[in-house]
Amino acid sequence: MAEQLKEMPTDWQRALAIVAHPDDLEYGASAAVATWTDAGRACVYALASSGEAGIDTLAPAEAAPLREREQRASAAAVGVQEVEFLGHPDGVIEYGTALRRDIAAAIRRHRPDLVLTLNHHDTWGGTYWNTPDHRNVGRAALDAVADAGNRWIFPDLDGNGLQPWNGVCYVAVAGSPQPTHAVDASAGFERAVQSLLCHRTYIEALTEDEPEGYCRSFLESAMARTAERFGGRPAVAFELFTR
Repeated sequence: MAEQLKEMPTDWQRALAIVAHPDDLEYGASAAVATWTDAGRACVYALASSGEAGIDTLAPAEAAPLREREQRASAAAVGVQEVEFLGHPDGVIEYGTALRRDIAAAIRRHRPDLVLTLNHHDTWGGTYWNTPDHRNVGRAALDAVADAGNRWIFPDLDGNGLQPWNGVCYVAVAGSPQPTHAVDASAGFERAVQSLLCHRTYIEALTEDEPEGYCRSFLESAMARTAERFGGRPAVAFELFTR
């Protein structure tokens, strides 16, 4: 029997989600976000790119504003009102000091207790290879948590009014092949379906399946797999790092 996942801690109030693209959070994690916002916790989204290279039939200049609109609607569906786009180029996001600086600035700006990001590992498990954007943003988010608390790293941020913030207690990685914790997502499931469905333009380019059926089926399957390690409860799994 697989090792059971632990309950996610609840001794925090503010979350900042940092991912590479529109739709990254909606393939599972948004059900947990809905649960958190229901409990009165605040959450802000910061996306490294606008997902402009993600739809083959749309040129990036046309896709970027459309995907930003869909992401804002998607966030609102689970109680998130603030969404930022950091302006890195979709598909070729580079790990390095520029990305770390932008994420550290977002952490200082929003002062979260918990940072949420997406799988930074090489694969999704087995031989299913992860993308460079996901890997680079996830790793940069983990590193930027420490950067945000050190006034001597990116000192220009301090000069711009972004004071150091060393208050991040947890980093939760969604989609990790090495999960440790989970959140019961039963109450947030329907809003998670609607949140993913907000990315209709992307989904219609991705699959010939009926969009709502595709969203519901994907999320049901993902949460059922996690339920096997979480007492039978439909859930979202995370790899949790503590500080």
